[in-house]
Amino acid sequence: MTDLLTRNTNDNGVTTLTLNQPDRRNSLSMSMLDALSDALTHIKTDDATRVVVIAAAGKVFCAGHDLKEIRDQLDTHEFQLALFKRCSEVMQQIVNLPKPVIARVAGVATAAGCQLVASCDLAVAADSARFATPGVNIGLFCSTPMVALSRNVSRKHAMEMLLTGEMISAGRAEQLGLVNRVVEESQLDEAVYAMARTIAEKSGHTLKIGKDAFYKQVEMPLAEAYEYTSGVMAENMRADDAREGICAFLDKRKPEWKDS
Repeated sequence: MTDLLTRNTNDNGVTTLTLNQPDRRNSLSMSMLDALSDALTHIKTDDATRVVVIAAAGKVFCAGHDLKEIRDQLDTHEFQLALFKRCSEVMQQIVNLPKPVIARVAGVATAAGCQLVASCDLAVAADSARFATPGVNIGLFCSTPMVALSRNVSRKHAMEMLLTGEMISAGRAEQLGLVNRVVEESQLDEAVYAMARTIAEKSGHTLKIGKDAFYKQVEMPLAEAYEYTSGVMAENMRADDAREGICAFLDKRKPEWKDS
């Protein structure tokens, strides 16, 4: 793990990845994206991790790409393409990770930082947090952030954010569906880790099945989605944890998960 990104796993199986470059507004430079990608690759097969929290040090969650890095490479199309492809790959790693990912948002999340929030499965924000996709203000439309944003909020709300570039409050982000909950900043850790612990107590095998199925079915037509998820549930029923969970419920006892 590099100094750009710190990692900590607690006794509940919750791993926190903290963007740790506050002096650069925790921007998604190529090196930060590489660090995130490496961490997610390791976590994918790490049995000690059941839930992931993505947090940030300092007063800014993430200001998007590093504009100084981009300015230095303005005439290098190959770098620009590699940067945006790398960012897209990392966002897809989050979606495809077989473990739930929660964004802990304090401060500003803009452009690719807003994309990062939208790519996480869940998000809890401090009441002081703010969000924007302001690329249009500097002549660089937030096209890749648009992919994640438009899959979280309605089309008209996504277009409003993309076309105006204006900041929205945490409360407005909750109304639009970009974040799940907004709490006082002093209560942010309590809210994030209470949610993470609740999820971590579930069967890891079941969470993996459910997360994978969710993102697949949401892109399908209605009839196809029902056909697909019927097969998923029937297959899920064959799992040890499904049998254990049903029996534990009927026997009025706490289940003992095998994560299989």
